[in-house]
Amino acid sequence: MEAEKNTRADSDKKQLALKQLVSQNSIWLALIVMVLLVSILRPQFFTSDNLFTLLQGESIKGVMAFGVMFAILSKGIDLSMGSVVALVAVICASFAQNADAANRLLGGFGPLPAPVIWLIGIAIGLIIGCVIGALIAYTKIPAFIATLGAQLICRALSKMYSTQPVSNLSPSFRVIGRGNTIIIIFVIFFIIGAFLLTQTRFGKNIYAIGGNDQAAQVAGINVEKNIIKLYAWCSMCAAVGGILLAARTGSADPSTYGLNYELDAIAAATIGGTSHSGGICRVTGVLAGILIMGVINNGLVILGVDDNMTNVIKGLIIVGAVIFDMRKNVKRA
Repeated sequence: MEAEKNTRADSDKKQLALKQLVSQNSIWLALIVMVLLVSILRPQFFTSDNLFTLLQGESIKGVMAFGVMFAILSKGIDLSMGSVVALVAVICASFAQNADAANRLLGGFGPLPAPVIWLIGIAIGLIIGCVIGALIAYTKIPAFIATLGAQLICRALSKMYSTQPVSNLSPSFRVIGRGNTIIIIFVIFFIIGAFLLTQTRFGKNIYAIGGNDQAAQVAGINVEKNIIKLYAWCSMCAAVGGILLAARTGSADPSTYGLNYELDAIAAATIGGTSHSGGICRVTGVLAGILIMGVINNGLVILGVDDNMTNVIKGLIIVGAVIFDMRKNVKRA
């Protein structure tokens, strides 16, 4: 009898462990199912060339997702990222134009050294992020409002800076947008994001702020300082996205670049399990969310689905992911 009880207990433990394993990795199982389904319907999807194209296409939004996940983790949001992409892309492109460019925006000198241009773009992102973070931290206005305002301002500034696309960029600037380089940068930001979130006091503070900001304040965490830091990180990721986009395409359009990129980044983080109620985020889940968005974007094109229907599908997936997250939070409570 005792042996039978022990056997049953071991069986129950194994079943519980299996359920936990499936629950923790359900996002990856969903990704595998999607890849298999699209591959069956269109065998050309699962080819090295197409998968490489998929990774290249999602790397920019992926870098942005590794930024916005911090904002969502803190119960915030960043709607300005797409416009920051456009502003940084246009400014960096203007400094990278060849001296003989017909539509040269800044006359009088040739292109600046590529590393200098990259640093200028990153600095612009950090400044924008610090301003947004300070606004949220010290005025206590909702992140939605602050970043929506920043979105409109940054888009307007990019159009004021240049009324037309900026093209004919130097090869040295474009090198980071070619071949495997853009994917390597994506992987580097995945590693940095994971390190910041799991191995630093900053990451632990963001978890605490997202869980309960008042309790975090009582515990001695400088909430305002950490909010400024996280929005600086968000905007820096967007700035890197702008640099990569300009480098990859060899131009920068103030009107269309980065348009709705923040929505795909937010969708990837949400699908990956980052809770909009705050305090819950797994970087590996966000990585899976990015890849799922890539399969959706790339797969539906291969399947010949209309762009408008693609947006409908993405919208339904985002809403479904949030509903699923809310139901999980209710069960925990």
